[in-house]
Amino acid sequence: MQRIGVLTSGGDAPGMNAAIRAVVRKAVYHGIEVIGIKRGFAGFIEADMDPMHVGSVADIIHRGGTVLRTARSEEFTTRPGRASAFENVERFRLQGLVVIGGEGSFEGARMFHLEFGLPVVCIPGTIDNDIPGTENAIGFDTAVNNAVEAINKIRDTATSHERLFIVEVMGRNSGFIALEAGLAGGAESILIPELPFRVEDVCDRLMRGYRRGKLHSVIVVAEGAGSGIEIGREIKKITGFDTKVTVLGHLQRGGTPTAMDRVLGSRLGALAVELLMDGAKKLAVGVRHGRVGSWDLEECLQGKKLIDLQTYELAGILSI
Repeated sequence: MQRIGVLTSGGDAPGMNAAIRAVVRKAVYHGIEVIGIKRGFAGFIEADMDPMHVGSVADIIHRGGTVLRTARSEEFTTRPGRASAFENVERFRLQGLVVIGGEGSFEGARMFHLEFGLPVVCIPGTIDNDIPGTENAIGFDTAVNNAVEAINKIRDTATSHERLFIVEVMGRNSGFIALEAGLAGGAESILIPELPFRVEDVCDRLMRGYRRGKLHSVIVVAEGAGSGIEIGREIKKITGFDTKVTVLGHLQRGGTPTAMDRVLGSRLGALAVELLMDGAKKLAVGVRHGRVGSWDLEECLQGKKLIDLQTYELAGILSI
């Protein structure tokens, strides 16, 4: 193994820079050259690629986002698009590829390997934490902490004005952020796309709290479970409570990655290089039972990562 490429694809996630840094420095340590591919698969197709060295990744471990930048590429979903990318594999003499991203990025890497045989190792980098096979993805811990910080501040105002606040967090298809942030933030209700709910039941819960003297509440809603604004309107119509809605949006993605995400990115980035050196062909890395490891890329693209129902039930018990 003499030269590898690295790219970040899909949505950015805090901690991606730590992973890039680890890939570059681990490779250089072993005498392997690294080509940084900018703007994900789009840059792969367009040959937006430059050599990286130890200095290229200096002073980035604490930065959010990705220094390689990222983009979504419809062209790479086509065979001609992937063929154009392979021309750049030959041009830059790449012998392996590290892909940092979410489920869509993993699928793109899988297809590329199957068609052209380039060894690939995928690193989970998504704040949604919805990739099967790994307990944690890079960026998830930071996103949860960002959401909890916002909930803490909102609760101060909710307490002062005796109001109900709806906090909408990211998660189109998964409620992992909502569940973790809601539990950590003491939310009275957590609404996620994996589990159906009735607004009337949420209102009943609020009314029970009000009757025993509770004057403020916070409800956390994953965007995939429904619009926080619409849910807030329904609740206000049923209960008459003064209801405010805050949509956190992309605030959850940004900012300095937590120590956990920096360490996770560093460990997974280094492991990806080790696997390519050992002859890996088509692997993903991640965390299982608290330990980093690897598995076949096909495995992590099968099925759907399930929400922890025990954690969800616990959140409901503790919010009584």
